[in-house]
Amino acid sequence: MKRASLIFAKPYSISLQTENIHPPADHEVLIKTKLSAISAGTELLVYRGEFPLQMPVDAQIKGLSQPFRYPLKYGYSSVGEVTAVGSAVNKEWLGRQVFSFHPHESHFVAPLVEVIPIPADIDLMEALFLPNVETAVNFVMDGRPVIGERAVIFGQGIVGLLTAALLVQFPLGRLVTLDRFAIRRRASLDMGAHHTLDPESPTLLSDLAALMDADSAVGFADLLYELSGNPAALNQAVCLAGFGARIVIGSWYGTKPANLDLGGRFHRNRIRLISSQVSTLAPEFSGRWTKNRRLTTAWDMIRKIKPAPLITHQYPIRKANEAFELLDKNPAEALQVIISYDS
Repeated sequence: MKRASLIFAKPYSISLQTENIHPPADHEVLIKTKLSAISAGTELLVYRGEFPLQMPVDAQIKGLSQPFRYPLKYGYSSVGEVTAVGSAVNKEWLGRQVFSFHPHESHFVAPLVEVIPIPADIDLMEALFLPNVETAVNFVMDGRPVIGERAVIFGQGIVGLLTAALLVQFPLGRLVTLDRFAIRRRASLDMGAHHTLDPESPTLLSDLAALMDADSAVGFADLLYELSGNPAALNQAVCLAGFGARIVIGSWYGTKPANLDLGGRFHRNRIRLISSQVSTLAPEFSGRWTKNRRLTTAWDMIRKIKPAPLITHQYPIRKANEAFELLDKNPAEALQVIISYDS
């Protein structure tokens, strides 16, 4: 049996490779992929050559735990159907729709323990958002929003939009989002944000202060999220943060340097910088929360916010290069881009 695999050959160069695929071993299943999602964050770092050399691609995913180097396969969100099972796997798995943290491939074999069944009431389009919703759940847990707080999110890419959708569930005083692109700002309002602004506006500080009904000279936000992928946004966040405010840094910059101004307001306002990343749970949660508990919460949030309308483009795998070129060159035109797998 053969499969089509997407290969990142070198920066800005991807190819489609046909490979043989072995039948599933005793505790494995064979999955025919139906859809996969492209990450406009980490995956574009791989596409552009901005991923740190020799660093594990993803230390928590077995198939991606090797050091980064070209050529490589990458991807993090695949949904499909189990078409064959190993001798030790219950045949009830045949025909089951499942999710897997797996690169872009038309077929793949995976250990059963690495496969996540998709609940019957969630369709494949919605299920594609599982990793990003789980990430948003993690950001909210690390930020710990409090009733009446003023919150600001830098970046309304998919993870930023989903984080906004979750924060809307809390009785915040204000939720303001920031993004350069109009398509994302419109989606942010659809998700329930109270206000959304362009971070490059020359009147940003005064506009935000007016929306927050606060004094811009002393900072006014209680909880801020930096999810834009732009290191310069960290300094903006410090400028907006009030006394004792929390800044959750969910962006991963790869090889891009972050020149952060830690003088002046940062120390005097006792601002807290919080690193948040979905591969692990914060120590204060690990005693009561497990990966499965967080995944269950993510499924519940998918049911609540129904993120599938955020999909703006779908490409067959043979045209995957066009999908990456769109996200790289024309990000203002797209939200979530996905790949489909035909014969």
